[in-house]
Amino acid sequence: MKVTLVLAMTADGKISDVAKSPPTFSSDRDYAHLVAQIALADAILVGSGTLKDGGSVVLVEKPELIQARIDRGQPAQPPQIICSRSGKIDAELPFFSQPIDRWLLTTKKGASAWQESEGFSRVFECETADGSDIDWQAVTIELTKLGLEHICFLGGSELAASLFAANFIDELWLTICPVIYGGSAAPTPVSGCGFTPDLAPRLTLLSVDRVEQELFLHYQVQK
Repeated sequence: MKVTLVLAMTADGKISDVAKSPPTFSSDRDYAHLVAQIALADAILVGSGTLKDGGSVVLVEKPELIQARIDRGQPAQPPQIICSRSGKIDAELPFFSQPIDRWLLTTKKGASAWQESEGFSRVFECETADGSDIDWQAVTIELTKLGLEHICFLGGSELAASLFAANFIDELWLTICPVIYGGSAAPTPVSGCGFTPDLAPRLTLLSVDRVEQELFLHYQVQK
């Protein structure tokens, strides 16, 4: 199973401003790139915080991309896997009205909040031994059992830190946009506790594509 992280950031490494507003700094070209990556995936992984901020998820809308998915034997829209340890997700979000298959990745405690709800068609309980976090090795096993070969991960930064620490991410598509946000409190692509130099994930640059003022970087994560 391959996991691809897709994100855009400002030239100074921010994914939002200090008010954590929805990002508006990328171009239509970057959005098209994002949708193209989503269209290739068997499933999309999104953190509950990112879902809360946006309220909904990005859909594949171009008929040719939808048809390509169908021709590959995939559903028109990839299932959306929302990751939440607590399971606390607002059931009134527009997300729950979108025409998609919704899955929840959580702990046993988090799953209990959705036992009487039809908000998610699948609920995965993949928790660590103490029940406090997600066991990503167990997640890999469960998703592989379903025949999922390509997962597209879209954020957020806390979840990204956990996935890098668990060696769960295989490649990264990073768009660098020509704007400076600044602010020590402005979120960056990967937050969490950080990595020491000896444990920091290392990347191999596969390609660089410049489109007008944006750079599209493709990295492989060294295992």
